[in-house]
Amino acid sequence: MTIAGDSAAVEAQRQRGHARELRRQADEAEARAGRFEVAHRTESETAALLAPLAAIGYHLIADRRWPGSPTAQVDMVVVGPSGVFIVDTKAWREVAVHDGRITRGQEDVTDGVANLADLAWNTEKALAEIGLAPGEVHAVVALAGQRYVQANVASVDIVGTRDLIAHITRPKARLSATSVDAVLRSVLEHFPVITSDTLRPPQIVVSQTVLPRSTGLGLSDHPEMHPDPDLHVDTLDDEIVDHLLDGVLEAPIEDWMAFLDPAQARLVRRNFNGPARIRGAAGTGKTVVGLHRAVYLARATGGRVLFTTYIRTLPAVLKSLLERLAPDMVGRVDFVNVHAFASRLLKERGVTFRVDTLEAQRAFSDAWNVISASSPLKAPRFTRRYWEDEIAYVVKGRGLTHFDEYADLARVGRKHALPVDVRHAVWDLYEGYTANLRQRGVCDFEDTVLLARDAVREIPLDRYDAVIVDEAQDLSCAMVSLLHALVGDRPDGLTLIGDGQQTIYPGGYTLGEVGISLAGRGVVLDVNHRNTAEILDFAKQMVADDQFVDIEGVDGVGDAVSDITRSGEEPDLHHFTNRDDHDAALLARVEQVLRLVGTGRGDVGILTATNPQADKVRALLDTAGVASVSLKNYAGKSSDQIRVGTIKRAKGLEFKQVLLPHVPAKLLADAPQTESVADRERRELDRRELYVGMTRARDGLWVGALGKVGSAAG
Repeated sequence: MTIAGDSAAVEAQRQRGHARELRRQADEAEARAGRFEVAHRTESETAALLAPLAAIGYHLIADRRWPGSPTAQVDMVVVGPSGVFIVDTKAWREVAVHDGRITRGQEDVTDGVANLADLAWNTEKALAEIGLAPGEVHAVVALAGQRYVQANVASVDIVGTRDLIAHITRPKARLSATSVDAVLRSVLEHFPVITSDTLRPPQIVVSQTVLPRSTGLGLSDHPEMHPDPDLHVDTLDDEIVDHLLDGVLEAPIEDWMAFLDPAQARLVRRNFNGPARIRGAAGTGKTVVGLHRAVYLARATGGRVLFTTYIRTLPAVLKSLLERLAPDMVGRVDFVNVHAFASRLLKERGVTFRVDTLEAQRAFSDAWNVISASSPLKAPRFTRRYWEDEIAYVVKGRGLTHFDEYADLARVGRKHALPVDVRHAVWDLYEGYTANLRQRGVCDFEDTVLLARDAVREIPLDRYDAVIVDEAQDLSCAMVSLLHALVGDRPDGLTLIGDGQQTIYPGGYTLGEVGISLAGRGVVLDVNHRNTAEILDFAKQMVADDQFVDIEGVDGVGDAVSDITRSGEEPDLHHFTNRDDHDAALLARVEQVLRLVGTGRGDVGILTATNPQADKVRALLDTAGVASVSLKNYAGKSSDQIRVGTIKRAKGLEFKQVLLPHVPAKLLADAPQTESVADRERRELDRRELYVGMTRARDGLWVGALGKVGSAAG
């Protein structure tokens, strides 16, 4: 039975429900409008804060479409000399970062921040096509109105808006004006213009602020920094001026060491379907390509990467550079030299071993001393050191266990042919040395590599998705075999980097001996950005007639350089007949280079052939009141100390100014007419080492030669 008025009551109820829904929608719309207003206000404030960057070559792009999204937008993209910065302004309060996560009050907003990291990653991938190096795209969450905030979540930097200029200019000027223009064009394509008329705040207008003449910044030599009198000039406080200056001053050498050109940047992301090799002459950027490639592979695979080399100094330096370039990859890329890696692996596997270099030397001495004076090993044309190297690099470097293997060995890298009777004598010496090591219960460094290689062959180590080997030409056959066993022939698994002309250790190997086929997966870098043309021409005299067998098994004279992008002063070569004059000139040169604009103590490297020579240089500097640090303790951190160490420890490093003291004058003279094959081999190795030392220099080179002056180079 229908009661009168029922239908009206139902309709009234329906209308009230409709009204409540409309009020809810209105409240939501009001809230959205409020959030947009807050966002617009904070984003406008951020744009105003960043506007002074336009005066020193930065471009500010506001309100662009988030690539691939129909509605999301990007607040601000900054493109300039220090890279690309994707800035998202947040009006957040009660922000806390803990254990890699970020909260806003009680709300965990880590996933939203991670989305910005994904955007930066995809942007980096897109810009790689024009050669922008990995690590040059930065994601930034800017907290409105705050300062002195510095945190990192999911590779996104969390900073206060008042810290933004300092944060953006801190990486220093790394991109040229031409590079900035190319990047800007690609950024404008990657982040499309917003065309929808859906609810969103009005677009931000970035004022074209310029530096006022009254600040006295001394920028009159830079036409692009002259203010236009028709433009509005904002007054900059001293703090912002300081940050802007920081952005245009020349960077420390550690920043330069991470520089990539477009060709190198594309190589970083190149995919290979098996083991690959990157080679090139000194100064062509091989090591830095390897560093950036390690970052790329760690991100792309989501796994771990091993970056290794023969040198003990370089891993710590590269780890420090990684902390600057990609802090989110710290812990995902392991930097360790080959011997340290082998020792670590043996300890993990519970393999007992004891390395004692002093006892190993005694073991060799005992084996050497029982050899008769009539042994062919004691012929005048040979030295004990020659046979020590033969056993370390040729016999144990390959893990030979039977004389038949040695009898027919080509001995790549050794120039003196050995008849079978001499090889028998070498093998007897090797067996005597091995027996003495066992008797003492010790092993040498070559043994640790062989033990580690055998341990991996027995039980594979499934830890790394990729292995990058720098200065691969200096490794032994057994070392490369160990590293190859970690990843096999998987795509992008093994990358070998090096230059046969920079081999400074006796012996050698070919990839064929290890069972590695490159099958066309070799790339040659041929543009030298590091050295000036004058430095490179001078250094080339050390290896002009050098012949060597490359690890790919072909005879070579070194890769050519197609272009040298810089020029400068001629290197200084000085001869001295006594130590006092030499040391006085060395200190005078140090004083001279430290007066150069843009060169601090930390940009200077003094490199020697031996550790005792390096110790003498440090003592000389200490007496003169000049702060220095040994390359043994240098870990890639910028500091106001001259770097002093051996050339071997400097491999892979760079310095604005290099000084090479205590160079034997005979190495710079013509080779003796009666030089034996063994002596010629040693001389060529020593001259290659000088070549390596000279090519560490970016801007200036000084060579102090001691001894009788012959027919010298230069």
